[in-house]
Amino acid sequence: MDFISTLAVSMGASWVSGINLYATVVTLGLLGRFAHLKLPGELDALTNWWVIGVALFMFVIEFIADKIQFVDSIWDVIHTFIRIPAGAILAATAFGDFDKRIQVIALLVGGGLALSSHGTKAATRALINTSPEPFSNIAASLTEDVIAVVGVLLALFAPVLVFVLIGLGLAFSIWLLPRVIRFFRSVTRRVRSWFSKPAEA
Repeated sequence: MDFISTLAVSMGASWVSGINLYATVVTLGLLGRFAHLKLPGELDALTNWWVIGVALFMFVIEFIADKIQFVDSIWDVIHTFIRIPAGAILAATAFGDFDKRIQVIALLVGGGLALSSHGTKAATRALINTSPEPFSNIAASLTEDVIAVVGVLLALFAPVLVFVLIGLGLAFSIWLLPRVIRFFRSVTRRVRSWFSKPAEA
């Protein structure tokens, strides 16, 4: 692959990893194995059946957990320590055939992209969980699953479009940030009021 194609896979895979890591790995692995696509760098490791199998097993668990209110937020908190480093590693691994300095840069940028998408996903789901009905949560989860798979497909077959998708995702993250800050401030005030009431009594 040329530099642009490799960059698309590297950045695309790291960004969607922050949304759904296991769907990302399974999609890359299955395409590499059955569509006979040459994945860039050292990403061919994802075509191993053990890697695909473990990722598919975890995807099924996440598919269920991610659609249960509040369980999804707990899952997201735990995966803060999984999705972000994994996204960084996927980004660097895609540049396995390039200079080590480029791999380090890819690692840093990929980690940042995974952080932005994961943070936006987790914050959005926390906001949605304030609604008592479960349907918006399920719809958001299914949308995220689709974005993860489509993101990988675009990275492999339409590099320009995956850059557009990432740009839109980053713009949404920036737009959402003030609302998330206001939400958590209100939650903090509410929690403080709960603890202050017994003291006043």
